[in-house]
Amino acid sequence: MTKGDSFPYEFGGPIGTALNIFFLPILILCLTQWSAVGSVDLATLQIPTNVDTLAKCIVGLVTWFLFQVLLERMLPCKLVQGTPLQGVFVWKSISTKECLEYRINGHLAFWVTFLVLQTGWIVKHEESGTWQFTSFPLSGLYDVTAELAVGTSILCFGLSLYLYLSSFIGNRRLAVPGTSGNVVYDFWMGRELNPRIGSFDWKEFCELRPGLMGWMILNLAYCQKQKEVQGYVSMSMMLLQCFQGLYVWDALYQEEAILTTMDITTDGFGYMLAFGDLAWVPFTYTLQARYLVLHDPQLSVTALTAILALHIVGYVTFRGANGQKDIFRRNPEDPAVAHLTYLKTKRGTKLLTSGWWGMARKINYTGDWIMGLTWCMVCGFNSIVPYFYAIYFLILLIHRSIRDDHACQEKYGSDWDEYKRKVPYRFIPGLI
Repeated sequence: MTKGDSFPYEFGGPIGTALNIFFLPILILCLTQWSAVGSVDLATLQIPTNVDTLAKCIVGLVTWFLFQVLLERMLPCKLVQGTPLQGVFVWKSISTKECLEYRINGHLAFWVTFLVLQTGWIVKHEESGTWQFTSFPLSGLYDVTAELAVGTSILCFGLSLYLYLSSFIGNRRLAVPGTSGNVVYDFWMGRELNPRIGSFDWKEFCELRPGLMGWMILNLAYCQKQKEVQGYVSMSMMLLQCFQGLYVWDALYQEEAILTTMDITTDGFGYMLAFGDLAWVPFTYTLQARYLVLHDPQLSVTALTAILALHIVGYVTFRGANGQKDIFRRNPEDPAVAHLTYLKTKRGTKLLTSGWWGMARKINYTGDWIMGLTWCMVCGFNSIVPYFYAIYFLILLIHRSIRDDHACQEKYGSDWDEYKRKVPYRFIPGLI
């Protein structure tokens, strides 16, 4: 791998990644506080200074993480082979096409987690004096969200440092994007492709478990808080809970599909993914629910119905496209996809040119973004803060599509040019 100035840096290179490492935790802290006040107001920013509260939050976060590890290790699972690994070894290796085995039980962990949340809290009944099981009181998380965000950022940095240092021990399989030789850049991108302790896969676990389900925990906490403060749960809050709950459930139900994504097959596990999975997702994807606690827009039934209809369009597009792709990858002769046309590349790969994927090369991204937009729309139009997700996610998807296009161009060469002639649109058929 070429080092130094000729290395194909992304994210602004060493300087850009250093800025990301420094400013992203600050941005999360700002957003969590702005979503509570309902506006972008620098005067409202407060840095958590109560060490005792911060320490308790860190203990709680570690406990939550270990609880999810326990579920991943102990619950019944489906053992699934991943795709042949990419990357390079520190030393020369005989096997370069190894497939790792993954424990797929995220969907079961999802339901066990919420069963525990509903029945795992023990309280003493005042009148009878008996102990009873009830649901966890989550609303208090609203008041310590800033401390939780800071604590998570600290833990993400520690985990990333461990992953970076451990990648120098032994003959590890390295991710090509994280082999620049620049410490800061490789710390951000992640040096090791699939860091593991035994059969426990750090990257696959963090991609879907603690952060994604933590997102739902915070959402439920904010829902409880709205009930305490306002005396009711608004229609906007209920619709948002359904939208995002479906999204998380769907991701965990389709857990196996993640094994073919760029995050798993190509990118190393460093600060970018660790912070993104464990901090960015639970604290920025919950901005809408946190905003609604004090700022219910009182949308009409007509407006909410229109938002629901738009969300259905997004979900059908997203799930339809991803489902079609996954079925085709597993078995092109499956009756559900056997009728589809495709371009067979010189590498032997088949690229779909009809069905969902004949409409646009990233039609799934379009559906994903539409769903995200509806999450923001239930908050009304009085503040830009809830729309941060839609703005950020649009930029992310455009950047990711460019990365994907570049990778496919290098992988398929002239076949990719032919594919783009057959499927000329990237996101929206007939437009872009």
